[in-house]
Amino acid sequence: MDKNNKEIAAEVSAAIKSFEKNYMGRGPQDIKTYVLDDMIVVRLRGILTPAEQNLACHVEGCNLIKQTRMKLLENARELLTNIIFQVTGEQVVSLHTDIDVDKDERIIIFTLDI
Repeated sequence: MDKNNKEIAAEVSAAIKSFEKNYMGRGPQDIKTYVLDDMIVVRLRGILTPAEQNLACHVEGCNLIKQTRMKLLENARELLTNIIFQVTGEQVVSLHTDIDVDKDERIIIFTLDI
């Protein structure tokens, strides 16, 4: 990686925010990216759509949101790994994610082949 961590974090944040808006239908209210050795950690807040916020009032709705969001992200795995490669020039070894519906937050972790 020829860029410094601050530049990488800013570019990843912008690219993931654009991905969320275009692919998921709504961009996050807040996004922070951290570059740590061979990992990139992205924290997104305020990601739920108004319809999802209504569903989140019930346990079944929370589970449905989580399952749907996880499947959508899994289907976009190649797109996401390409985003990281374009920014860093490094291959993504693995991608891990989780969503907390109650907190309206998602974490995405990319491990890189450095």
